[in-house]
Amino acid sequence: MTRRIALRGAGSMLALPFLESWRPFIAVAAEGASVGPPLRMVIFTVAGGTVLEAWKPEKIGKFDKLPTILESLEPFKEQMTLVSGLSHGGQVTGCAHTTCAGLHLSCGGKLSVDQAAAQAVGNETILPSLEMGLTNHQTRFSYRNGTAVPFEMNPHLIFDRMFKGRPPMVPNWTTRQAALAQAIRESATSDSVEQSVLDAVLNQANGLRRDLSKSDQRKLDEYLHSVRSVERRLELIEARQRIETAEAASALRAPVPTFPPHAHFEGYINPWMIWRNPERHAEFIRIMSDLLVLALQTDTTRVVTAALGEDNAIFSGVVTGGTEHQAHALEHNGNAPKNQTPNPVAREGCRQIHAWYTQLFAEMIAKMQNIDEGGSTLLDNCMILYTSYMADGGHGIQDYPTLLVGKAQGRFKTGQHLAYPVGTPVANLYVEMLNGMGGKVGSFGDSHTAEKQAFNGRLPGLSEQLTDGTNTTGR
Repeated sequence: MTRRIALRGAGSMLALPFLESWRPFIAVAAEGASVGPPLRMVIFTVAGGTVLEAWKPEKIGKFDKLPTILESLEPFKEQMTLVSGLSHGGQVTGCAHTTCAGLHLSCGGKLSVDQAAAQAVGNETILPSLEMGLTNHQTRFSYRNGTAVPFEMNPHLIFDRMFKGRPPMVPNWTTRQAALAQAIRESATSDSVEQSVLDAVLNQANGLRRDLSKSDQRKLDEYLHSVRSVERRLELIEARQRIETAEAASALRAPVPTFPPHAHFEGYINPWMIWRNPERHAEFIRIMSDLLVLALQTDTTRVVTAALGEDNAIFSGVVTGGTEHQAHALEHNGNAPKNQTPNPVAREGCRQIHAWYTQLFAEMIAKMQNIDEGGSTLLDNCMILYTSYMADGGHGIQDYPTLLVGKAQGRFKTGQHLAYPVGTPVANLYVEMLNGMGGKVGSFGDSHTAEKQAFNGRLPGLSEQLTDGTNTTGR
């Protein structure tokens, strides 16, 4: 008995997804599959906002010399776009860190941008998305239907989740897409009898729907949609597993990170075991970054969200001035209220911390640049947002640190600083990112409802031809 027959036997509704979700996909496959690596999206978040004068270039347009926080990214500046002026709307109330975290990727809505991207492309990979990093109240960045998606902080568990029962193989992108399309076509044509049964089931469902209340109709639609999603995902995974088995003899194996023993990570159940020591914190970020790269290289997922900063972290040896080395204290002292003067020593400490984070991020970018994907690099095929969940250490929500890294397969114009009026919704950027991932999104979050809604929810100039030194968007 095939799996699809078993599903049909378990309940007639379970046969519906084949009819609804596979026909468009089969039609596309029949026309010919695209060849080449897919686009991936990464959101790499650190804590504490930034020190704006050491982050944002003075010049608008083509990059000249990068500010000190970004100096370690100098080799990659032609593959970067720094976007300034983007802000979140609303008020920071209650616990400021929790409020800022809730706004960060969802802009006050029930769906975060990473999970929206996963809905668009997640059906094509083993994992729809991967969330990794330090887990506490500040890392509740990812939301699905208003519920926070948990982040995993144990590297061993992440690796097991990605590769349990399968080797870390590098896809052959010149043949993979066509092979997957062929497997889907063969699966479809071998079930013509079942398709006619599904037509009958769909008619029954439509007949039932007419007799239901609007509330029950919505429930039925939600149920059918969820079943369709499961069916389509199972089919794709099975087709992919058949292809990976066929490729196993000749496929390249991705290098696996060297992990410390399990015992070394037992203390990671308590995050303070990581962030109280800068050396261990750096080790943690490097291992997580290696896992992130491995997940993308092996096409285990195409959407990764990494939360690798911590406001309470201790930075002895990183911060060289004064006697205070805790990030949170430095953030507040270095970002004083408007009626007070920021402590310059604390502000310099914040700058050193963010330069430290950026150096570790740059190490990951260098690895991605060195991974060949058949004429392009992994970095060429990525859209990476490097940012913080606050605009500054004083819980600010205006003028967020926003850096796009990677060529995103040519979707964005790189090598430039784009400046928008302060208050332009961060959600506008998320609309651009989701459309870049093929989401066909018209709006997201408060892109059209924010007090300072601008540019019809988009960011003009992000994907347009760059004119050196010209600011087409204004401050």
